[in-house]
Amino acid sequence: MPLIELNNVSKLYGFGDATTIALDEVSLSINENEFIAVMGPSGCGKSTLMNLIGLLDRPTHGDYVLRGRHVSKLRVGQRAKIRRDMVGFVFQSFNLLPRLTVIENVALPLYYRGATLGRRNKQASAMLERVGLRDREFYYPRHLSGGQAQCAAIARALINNPSIIIADEPTGNLDSSNSRLVMELLSDIHKMGNTILFVTHNPELTRYATRVVYMHDGAIIHDEQTAIGEVAATARKIMFTVPTKTEEDDLAGVSVLMKNVPDATDAAQSTDDKPAKAKKKPAKSKAKSKRRGGKK
Repeated sequence: MPLIELNNVSKLYGFGDATTIALDEVSLSINENEFIAVMGPSGCGKSTLMNLIGLLDRPTHGDYVLRGRHVSKLRVGQRAKIRRDMVGFVFQSFNLLPRLTVIENVALPLYYRGATLGRRNKQASAMLERVGLRDREFYYPRHLSGGQAQCAAIARALINNPSIIIADEPTGNLDSSNSRLVMELLSDIHKMGNTILFVTHNPELTRYATRVVYMHDGAIIHDEQTAIGEVAATARKIMFTVPTKTEEDDLAGVSVLMKNVPDATDAAQSTDDKPAKAKKKPAKSKAKSKRRGGKK
């Protein structure tokens, strides 16, 4: 039985003529311990899909089955409990609370489970050691680098031992070295048996995935298995595709470039001004001669 199963799921926003289709009859089946990358252009529905899988939102149409349970039949409290215990979220902007220390941020989910302060700190400290931030326990988020902040966010996502990790562009705000650090950490988590779904625009990061799903205009247009360590075949085509330019594009680029060259614009203005001044001088001399003639 699949861990996650979506059957013709759609998500609509707005009413009447203003209706926007965020997801268009998406069907997707995910087994346990898969490492899935979701790719596609901005606005294609990737984040909406993640929110539905993570029980942060409800589908407008279709059926969502999570570990054999129909999500539409769950009460609000049941959904919240499953989300707390089964799903860990990692966001692009880290979402660490600035007034809490790193260990307090990581321990926060345990507070909502009713754990004591001593137990929360002990588990959070062990989790920070796991992600390599034990020496940053009492730092504030503003004192961390981007990679360290994202590792702290991953530690917070793991503190409840969830079976599903959803990472929405976890490397979007990081440089290449910190992106590698975060992806290696997610890879280690996957090896321990977790199911991981992550959204990315970077084809290079598909090296870490066992499967890549491609989306466009709210629909899944391609789904392929891939070997760990290799860039997915379709993602490789995206990475090495160079957009072709027409002659009109080149001419348009030249005209824009000329407009932005200061010397060229000054020269053009000076050449335009010179004939205008030359033409005005004869007109002034004629007017003066007429006035003088009238006075005489």
